Amino acid sequence: MMAMRFLKRSVAAGRQPVTRSIAAALLLILPIAGCSGPQSALSPRGVEAFSIGPLFWTATWVGLVVTLIVVVLVAVALYGPERWRTWLGQDWIIIGGGIVFPVTVLSGLLVYGLLIMQAGAMRSAQVGLESITIRGKLWWWEVVYTTPEGEEIPSANELRLPVDRPVRLLLESDNVIHSFWAPQLGGKLDMIPGRTNELVVEATEAGVSRGQCAEYCGGAHALMSFFVVAMPQDEYDAWLASKAEGARAPATAEQERGQRLFLENGCGACHQVRGTEARGLIGPDLTHVGSRLSLAAAALPNDTKALMRWITDGQHIKPENRMPPFRQFSGGELSALAAYLSGLE
Repeated sequence: MMAMRFLKRSVAAGRQPVTRSIAAALLLILPIAGCSGPQSALSPRGVEAFSIGPLFWTATWVGLVVTLIVVVLVAVALYGPERWRTWLGQDWIIIGGGIVFPVTVLSGLLVYGLLIMQAGAMRSAQVGLESITIRGKLWWWEVVYTTPEGEEIPSANELRLPVDRPVRLLLESDNVIHSFWAPQLGGKLDMIPGRTNELVVEATEAGVSRGQCAEYCGGAHALMSFFVVAMPQDEYDAWLASKAEGARAPATAEQERGQRLFLENGCGACHQVRGTEARGLIGPDLTHVGSRLSLAAAALPNDTKALMRWITDGQHIKPENRMPPFRQFSGGELSALAAYLSGLE
């Protein structure tokens, strides 16, 4: 934003040459700026992502070299000496450069890619890996953990993983085709109705990254994201044990009022809050919603103001989502509802 303001002021002051130079520099910098961040495939934090990295760079450099060769040959064909142009017009050059060379290069990249993907397939065949089920919904993610005792712990829009331990993700969909993609962990894999696809991931360092549905799945597809939180093993075990418990009881009078409003207005018909009368299975499980990093599949930050906005105006924030707007609440009631939900940690 500051750079854009500077450009506007420079144009107004008549400094076009300087402005053009700065604009050119900014255009060169922009691609570099896209190579970092919590959703960058070029910042791997997983074993599979580190395997995919060499394939990406190999394909990138091969593509760059081939592009440069083609550009040089086109320039020679258009502007080069007659002798060079005649040489380029020979049959063996056309056949070798137009058929043999691309087939050889593409076949090599295909074999290299298959070798890398086969390595992932062998990891998925390992027995004894911890499994986490992820279901693509419209338009959010249901995440179901399983305790060592076999108890299922439902959550939503956030994947927690232990560091340095491979985990098998069971990818499913009960509606349309989605695609699970956590770039810093590994490659993407489709979620197809009626079948379960498996993806093994292993985080190599603690931290927070971001993922996205990578297959167009309808109206709110672009707002179907999630966060990945990699944690040390002991912290992950403690977190999982705490999430196996039911919802925290309201700690204040305002939270108690919010709980009553939640139950009296039918919120429990769609959402589950374990330990209460709310047992709905249509929307995300809200038992520990207050401890998540985001709301509405990473469309909003997780705070009371965002909760109030989502309850009353969710269709403007995330068009075509399955939750209708609830505008019947007064300001005080809305505040109490948000306080109750924020307290569900």
